[in-house]
Order: sequence, then structure tokens, then C-alpha cells
Amino acid sequence: MDYLLALVTDPAAWAALLTLVVMEIVLGIDNLIFISILSNKLPQAQRARTQRLGILLALVLRLGLLGTVAWIAQLTQPAITLSGHAFSWRDLILLGGGLFLVWKATREMHHHVAHSSESESAGVASGVVQLTAWAAIGQILVLDIVFSVDSIITAVGMTEHMPIMFVAVIAAVMAMLFAARPLSGFIDRNPTIVVLALSFLLVIGMTLIAEGFGSHVPKAYIYAAMAFSAFVEAMNMLARRSKSKRQSGVRK
Repeated sequence: MDYLLALVTDPAAWAALLTLVVMEIVLGIDNLIFISILSNKLPQAQRARTQRLGILLALVLRLGLLGTVAWIAQLTQPAITLSGHAFSWRDLILLGGGLFLVWKATREMHHHVAHSSESESAGVASGVVQLTAWAAIGQILVLDIVFSVDSIITAVGMTEHMPIMFVAVIAAVMAMLFAARPLSGFIDRNPTIVVLALSFLLVIGMTLIAEGFGSHVPKAYIYAAMAFSAFVEAMNMLARRSKSKRQSGVRK
């Protein structure tokens, strides 16, 4: 109890908590985009439930991994050596997750473009390929594991206080829970955003692969590029909306 009271009255602990919450939320954006894209492939009635379940699984995984923080720290130690390069278990997890994300994003992008072309040529509205809820949850769980390991290692590197880690992880996952439905709805209402979101996942996958091979890629560069791309797409959406209103006014 004295330990917790000391943390509550320590300004440095509050600063560490705020920094870690922001960092965890930023790291959670990748996971949230993936969950939103997958859940949008489900029937409307199953989307919200799948999103909540996927995010709650992320919370359970991260809290569970925090309970084994000493074991997580050992994941950064060399495990195997291939062609003179030492790989830790963290590297192998990031490599596997990155390859999965690149494969998934490329496959979804190919399908989205091909399906859009077929829909336009047939003169019908664009649809989505149906996915079972358990298949979506399984894929979400795979990425949850990858992002959770990376998130926990980041948390361990920023503070040594376990209560701060727990509070930061819970706050970040709750923020994801509240943001999931609006983000999913926005992506669903704006089909062009799907390609942009899949491009983000492709970049994130390549970044994970690079990290797995020991090449550190500053996250600030990645998120700055993503923010700029999102800004450009927002300007394009406003321009299309303005053009559509002008055309509607001319027809009237």
C-alpha cells in the first residue's frame, strides 16, 4: 500500500503514466485498423461483437503478458543464429507477424481492387466477402499476440513500475474499445479509405519484418507518413463531396 501511495504522489510516476498511455494508444492504432477491416467483412449484426471480443482479447493477452514480464524481457535475448545473424524470440515473433500482415494486406487489397472492377463493370454496388466470426477472431488473435509482445516490451523499456504498466495498458485498450465502432463505420462508409488502411497495414508489416531482422525503423517516421497520407485522402474526400454537391445543384 505504501508503494502505491508513493507512486500516486510522485509527479514522475504520473508523467511516466501519461507518456506510456499515449505510446500504447499509438501502438494500438495498427491493431485497431486491422480489427476494423476484418470486422467489416462480417454481417452487420456480428461486427460490433467481434470488435469488442477482439479488443478484449488484446487486453487479456497484454495483462497476462505483464504478469510474466521477466519472461518477456528474456525474449530479447538471442535464441537462434542463421547465416551469422542472431535472432531473438521477439525477432521471430515480429517476423512471423510482419509476414502475416503483408500477406493479409496484399490479399485484401487484391480482392478489393478486383471486386471493385467487377462491380463497376456489372453496374452493381460494391460488396464484401463474407467471413465467419471465428475466422476473423482467429486472425485478430494472431495479430494481438504480435502487437501485445511489442507493446509490453515497449512498456518495460519506459518504466519499471508494474502498476503504471497495468493502468497504461488498460487505458489504451479502453480507448481502442471506444474508437473501434466509429473507425469501422467510417471505413465502411468510405470505400476508398479501405485501400489507404490496407496500405498502412502493408507498411506496418514491412516495418515488423525490418525490426525482426534487427533494423530499427523510427515509429515517428511511420506515423508521420500515415498522418500525411490520411490528410491527403481527407482533402480528396472533401473535394469529391464538393464536386458532387455542385453537380447535384446543376441538375436541379
